[in-house]
Amino acid sequence: MQDFIKNIFLFDKGHPLIFTRLWFWLFFAVIYALYTIIYKKEKPRNAYLFLISVFFYYKTSGIFFLLLLFSITVGYLTGKIIYKSENNLKRKLFVALSITINLSVLVYYKYSVFFTESFNYLFGIHLQPVDLLAKWTNQFAGTHFTIDKIILPVGISFFTFQTISYTIDIYRKKVEPVKNIIDFGFFVSFFPQLVAGPIVRASEFIPQLYKKFNITQAEFGFAVFMILNGLIKKLVIADYIAVNFVDRVFSNPTTYGGFENLMALYGYSIQVYSDFSGYTDVAIGVALLMGFRLPVNFNSPYKALHTGEFWKRWHISLSSWLKDYLYIPLGGNRKGKTRTNINLMLTMLLGGLWHGASWQFVIWGGLNGIGLVIYKYWRKISPFKDSKHWAVRFYAIFLTFNFITATRIWFRSESMEAANGIMHQITSAFDFSKTGEIIIAYKNIFALMLLAMIIHWLPVKIKDAYKQAFINFPQWAKLATVAVSVFIIWQARTSDLQPFIYFQF
Repeated sequence: MQDFIKNIFLFDKGHPLIFTRLWFWLFFAVIYALYTIIYKKEKPRNAYLFLISVFFYYKTSGIFFLLLLFSITVGYLTGKIIYKSENNLKRKLFVALSITINLSVLVYYKYSVFFTESFNYLFGIHLQPVDLLAKWTNQFAGTHFTIDKIILPVGISFFTFQTISYTIDIYRKKVEPVKNIIDFGFFVSFFPQLVAGPIVRASEFIPQLYKKFNITQAEFGFAVFMILNGLIKKLVIADYIAVNFVDRVFSNPTTYGGFENLMALYGYSIQVYSDFSGYTDVAIGVALLMGFRLPVNFNSPYKALHTGEFWKRWHISLSSWLKDYLYIPLGGNRKGKTRTNINLMLTMLLGGLWHGASWQFVIWGGLNGIGLVIYKYWRKISPFKDSKHWAVRFYAIFLTFNFITATRIWFRSESMEAANGIMHQITSAFDFSKTGEIIIAYKNIFALMLLAMIIHWLPVKIKDAYKQAFINFPQWAKLATVAVSVFIIWQARTSDLQPFIYFQF
């Protein structure tokens, strides 16, 4: 019994609370049952969900929940001072203070190892980063955390950007501050989107804190649909492709031929979309069941006609955040063509670095920046820019998808050597004679990849039709659909559940 209680209330890094584990859904069932008792009362509801969210993050990340609380405290206090102050210099100083503190924590945990290794390589020195939080915890609490390895806290990039946007929006007078620190803590830590987004704007979410709970029968059906849709994307498509094909090729690309490497690249594009959009779908559904609306984060990105459109469809909350809080403050497109291109490149390079502390992500961001710049010039001279012919659209989508997929050589590869190996195999070891044999060997994988892309490319009206059909089902039909979906998910799950890809960012 004592071990059972420990498993419930204490952090276990081997069993984090994530959407793909049965433990999460048992956890959600319990907290939702209690939520039905207090959901009509604003203050108890917000306080309850804040405490639940902090507990969720503790169960996911352990001692790092202290960083979340620190970010909440800094954001709340600086936001309050900025709002109350009429001195413009003071307002600017506290915006800068909030940004500096939050980014310092993010940079320390996310980039210390990267910068240390780069300095060691450049100057021939041997600096060793130290996890200060673990060190201080060991000193004050008598724990025995490892201090010579800095572990990246799950979701730190997401809640840091969310906190920064709050103080900037208060400074810009786009939003008023929350009523108390509990409400702000709830805004930053709301557990469905806490560890992998979408990044929620204060102007979108804070007004919901003070509205009465309201969810229609149609919205309830939509929420259940999104949860099932997200879990199928993740467990049936993303994990199956990853475990049985993509991970094997990327772990040792030179042992596979060029065709296998190429198909693994396509597979990874399908995997990363199914994985990340799957998480977002579940987050939207779970949040809606509690009466809160999260923004759409994906809009069929592989239908994009060009790179600019792709970034309006992919990870929309991050793309719009970078545009509003980085690209536009840098000058946007207001200071001439050269400056616009520089701003685009800086935004994409920093966006790449946001995803991870390695030169592969910098290269990936730079390539996407180059793609955006080239498209800006091409659209001015393209003879097809106003054409709606199906062949032109097909070619544009095909070209964009292949460009985005090619850049992911560096996004997915664990080292430059692996990235170089993939490029070498595709360009120099492409044995066409074995193509048929490989297709037969991986027929189930390739069939699933093809099916996933067909569903992705379906017209919006068809997707809306089957979504609406589920929403309009009678209750018994909804329950039957849920039961069948759960059975399929259970049968398709891999023996070792894969973490969501964007947890590492």
